Amino acid sequence: MLCSIKTFHPLQLKPSLQSINPNPLQFKHSFLPFSLNNNTNVSSSKPLRIRAIDAAQSFDHESKLAIQFHNSQKLKIAIVGFGNFGQFLAATFIRQGHTVLAYSRSDYSTAAHKMGVAFFHNPDDLCEEHPEVILLCSSIISTQKVLLSLPFQRLKRSTLFVDVLSVKEFPKNLLLEVLPNYFDIICSHPMFGPESGRHGWNGLTFMYEKVRILYEDHRMARCEKFLNVFAREGCRMVEMSCGDHDIYAAGSQFITHTVGRVLGGLNLESTPINTKGYESLLDLVENTAGDSFDLYYGLFMFNKSSLEMLEKLDFAFEDLRKELIGRLHHVVREQLFENAGKSQGVQDNNYAFSKYYLNGSANILSPKDDSFHDVAQLNKSNNSSQSNENSKLKIAIIGFGNFGQFLAKTFVNLGHEVLAYSRSDYSAMAQKLRVSYFSDADDLCEQHPEVILLCTSILSTEKVLKSLPVQRLKRSTLFVDVLSVKEFPRNLFLQHLPPYFDILCTHPMFGPESGKNGWKGLPFVFDKVRVVRDESRISRCDQFLNIFASEGCQMVEMSCAEHDWHAAGSQFITHTTGRILERLKLEATPINTKGYETLLSLMDNTVGDSFDLYYGLFLYNLNAMEQLERLDQAIESLKKQLFGRLHRIYRKQVFENEELVHALPERSLLREISDDRNAVSSLSDTVDPK
Repeated sequence: MLCSIKTFHPLQLKPSLQSINPNPLQFKHSFLPFSLNNNTNVSSSKPLRIRAIDAAQSFDHESKLAIQFHNSQKLKIAIVGFGNFGQFLAATFIRQGHTVLAYSRSDYSTAAHKMGVAFFHNPDDLCEEHPEVILLCSSIISTQKVLLSLPFQRLKRSTLFVDVLSVKEFPKNLLLEVLPNYFDIICSHPMFGPESGRHGWNGLTFMYEKVRILYEDHRMARCEKFLNVFAREGCRMVEMSCGDHDIYAAGSQFITHTVGRVLGGLNLESTPINTKGYESLLDLVENTAGDSFDLYYGLFMFNKSSLEMLEKLDFAFEDLRKELIGRLHHVVREQLFENAGKSQGVQDNNYAFSKYYLNGSANILSPKDDSFHDVAQLNKSNNSSQSNENSKLKIAIIGFGNFGQFLAKTFVNLGHEVLAYSRSDYSAMAQKLRVSYFSDADDLCEQHPEVILLCTSILSTEKVLKSLPVQRLKRSTLFVDVLSVKEFPRNLFLQHLPPYFDILCTHPMFGPESGKNGWKGLPFVFDKVRVVRDESRISRCDQFLNIFASEGCQMVEMSCAEHDWHAAGSQFITHTTGRILERLKLEATPINTKGYETLLSLMDNTVGDSFDLYYGLFLYNLNAMEQLERLDQAIESLKKQLFGRLHRIYRKQVFENEELVHALPERSLLREISDDRNAVSSLSDTVDPK
């Protein structure tokens, strides 16, 4: 039996493999579904040609299904209001492959063209494109007007409406009232914007409520597709009712914007001695200043909880101010009664100081002197820890509380000998830190420490300094303070210390919390108030400063007066803001913004400090009262701006309604009034004018 081979000819497949292999029979027989033998009549049929192979092509069935699924996830989204936020969202929509249309009253056609967005100048034209999603990105104040201007009749009845406003109950009620009931509704709030979301949306909060989604498969699927736009970018998806959102937002978003605008009214600027807390406030001011006042006013106007929060903020500030002024009044009264029975004769220590140095007993090193070691040289010198004993200091810490222990750890780690004295018993902690603890100040001073480091609170510094038996110290001892104010300890040292002691006023602009991961890059302010011109004394002063320089601190040489001027505008304002927020009892919410988390962190850091520290910043900084008054004025100015706008809107509504009333029954009212007047006139004629 002869077997002839029929050749398969798929016409669409060209060229054949014959062009590759001119001899089509040069392949193994095992590839054929039958065997060839000598009896097979191959010559009687056409030559065998391989026209196609069974390989996975780009247009096979599986690929078609994948492409169909991929395309099914794409949406046609129409953005109504193509300003900064609309464009910000559009960029991600386009990147994900969605079709984006846009309409706005302003002309953004150029920006839209660059992004690959179809821009429409007429809302009818936009709606006739039948977008699946209408995304409202207008301002809060203009939302109602914009929504009412849309030609709903030109849309498909299954269209999904979504808003992204910062308040939620207002748009929810508006959409339910205005839209026909066959439209679906999602109320959403991306808790970020072009600034906070410029590096991506991963971890940022997206709040939403499915207000009305008709129970149909394709509608529910479309809703999930839209939400997935944000989920696939890494957003933290929070499903929440609009009512709950507004309660949380009044305590977080509104207060964040309010604090940012109040601080913006102070015209805060970066200083050479910024703390981490102050830098976070500057960032907050910058972020909130980038938003329009309309946005902020919308948060106030359309969130019924905002007015209550504004009143709480006002009360918190007043309460804090009363506590400060009350303490100040108490201190002044005590001083007046103490001084009433005292003589006014006080020894002039400055005279003794002048006499000592005019007699040539010593020379003072002036900061302007050529031999004064500048900060650049200090940072460059001694970068590595020196091993010789001469580089190690004997440092006595007076006041061994949290901050004293915090500094002592680094001193001991660097090989310095540390002694400590405090009114409270910290002997157990000192032993753990390898610090020699003394319960008696005389015993400590008899050890002849090279450096006396005052780590007491601001309020107790004078009392502690006067209690020290300085006569037991070497006359070359260096006194150093680390207080948060500088002119006060400087004047205190110059007034009460004998003129043969050296004086260095410093302020480490960090503490146990902000410096727990190291001191690198943190500011350390110092002023060499009085250092005798002696090589050993100059070297000792530099050795002490090098402790902080070697740890990577940003060394800032600055006069005490200049420090206090900067600190009043930064440190005091930072602590004041933190204490006001503490009185509001702010708590984390499920929809925290980055700005609100900054406020929570600031509050936690400042509350960790005692009120005595804060009161000391107020009492002993000449500029603090001025800053407190400016803060009060900024709060009042913001309230006036808000209430003034509210009043204008109310007056406009009143007068519009008044015109409507007068336009309706004026004639009938006039007749009645005319009749009444005639009656009164006739009655008056019968009455004796006397």
